Amino acid sequence: MKCSVVICVYTEERWDDIRAAVESVEGQSRPAHELILVVDYNPDLHLRLKREYPHAIVVENAHEKGLSGGKNTGADVATGDIVVYLDDDAVADPGWLEALEEGFQDPAVVGVGGRTLPLWASGRRPRWYPYEFDWTVGCTYRGMPETRAPIRNVMGGNAAFRREVIGAVGGFRTGIGRSVQGKKSRPLGCEETEFCIRLSQSRPGSVMLYEPRAVIGHKVPAARRNSATSAAGATPRACPRPWSRPAWARATACPASARTP
Repeated sequence: MKCSVVICVYTEERWDDIRAAVESVEGQSRPAHELILVVDYNPDLHLRLKREYPHAIVVENAHEKGLSGGKNTGADVATGDIVVYLDDDAVADPGWLEALEEGFQDPAVVGVGGRTLPLWASGRRPRWYPYEFDWTVGCTYRGMPETRAPIRNVMGGNAAFRREVIGAVGGFRTGIGRSVQGKKSRPLGCEETEFCIRLSQSRPGSVMLYEPRAVIGHKVPAARRNSATSAAGATPRACPRPWSRPAWARATACPASARTP
């Protein structure tokens, strides 16, 4: 089984983060079939990455601007059996790719997501910050399974899908994927939530799997931590608590929804 790793990038301001993400992919115990860097409408960054990483496949986003368009471009270019997505501000543990790949041994599995741990800019977790709200900074939260288990949807920055199913269901919706460039910035995520739900509906019996051994660290800058504070404060009304199972099961639009079905 061959895995194509896709990292979507958009700004030189994250150059050090991009380098760290690429190095973590290059240090995998089970090497990737290929590394694809998708640049979101930034010609200067595109040229810089092509010079820096001649061994990687560096392409420009061929779809609508934003993260969803970048993910679709990566899937278009990929030649592996599995398309694996890693955030540009994340670093993967050496066994990350191997753990994700093993989840696909069952032919019913169409997607696998891993465990995402916060890397706080301050160097340590704020004492007041509840683990149940780690989803507000794009990380695994308390209430998710402790062992490998089926889930409704994976988290997009640490996810893998069978390549053939991505195009078969129309890829990621470009109207909701994050886009933070220009005057029409769209700081919205959850494109993977909608994609996973649509994929499961189109293929009854297919399985999304959570594999906690596939670990990455996701950087949480101070600005994002502060913005997440507001989200956490509003969460009891905007998003049912993890322990409120019946309401949780109905909250299909909730970002913190990578739960067991």
